[in-house]
Amino acid sequence: MALIEFRNVRKVFGPKVVYEDLNLDVHAGESLTIIGGSGMGKSVMLKMLVGLLRADGGTVRFDGQEIHQKTEHEFTPIRRRIGMLFQGAALFDSMSIHDNVAYGLREHFQFSEGEIRDRVADALESVGLPGTERQWPAELSGGQRKRAGLARALAIRPEVLLYDEPTTGLDPVYTERINQLITSTRERYRVTSIVVTHDMESAFQVSDRIAMIHKGFVIWTGTVAETRASEDRRVRDFIEGVAPETDDAATLLRYGG
Repeated sequence: MALIEFRNVRKVFGPKVVYEDLNLDVHAGESLTIIGGSGMGKSVMLKMLVGLLRADGGTVRFDGQEIHQKTEHEFTPIRRRIGMLFQGAALFDSMSIHDNVAYGLREHFQFSEGEIRDRVADALESVGLPGTERQWPAELSGGQRKRAGLARALAIRPEVLLYDEPTTGLDPVYTERINQLITSTRERYRVTSIVVTHDMESAFQVSDRIAMIHKGFVIWTGTVAETRASEDRRVRDFIEGVAPETDDAATLLRYGG
């Protein structure tokens, strides 16, 4: 049985259809990367998994539990098992780096301040930011903020880590550092990873499998080697950066974030 299952999932925002019939399995311990054009709903999938959005039809299961209809209170045990690095890191500007990384620990657990301090220090050390606890988000570079966001996700010691466009806006050096962190984090903590990205070099580097979303459906899943060799025109065009022949920007935006 898969650790995470999306079955016949439908998601709409008013008249905007994001998913018609989403079907996808994620297996424990693997690194799965989700690719697809802008507006195809890649980030929406992650938000449904952590309860920030609800499916409008079908079933979402985590470790055998149906989670798509859980209340906010019922979702708390799930959130203790899933960490997420949001696009842009989503740090709180009014909090120090220590308090940002400690946020999930204070929100979902009952640790002493000493235990929190140790976990924060360990998480920051693991992403290469030791000694930054007293700094503020504004004092960090874009790449450092991404790493601080990853430290916040790691501090809860999750079983699953979700990465929403982790390399967007970063220069090639920081992109490579983040890719290496995704790989080393998976190996060190033995987490299941789901990465949403449009960066194919990153996808090829960090993935066991790649899934492509197109117009409300998963149209492709395969290993890195299988994806590189795919003869599906939609997959080939995306890898090669070729614009779709029939999809303009307005059509892409129809399918959500």
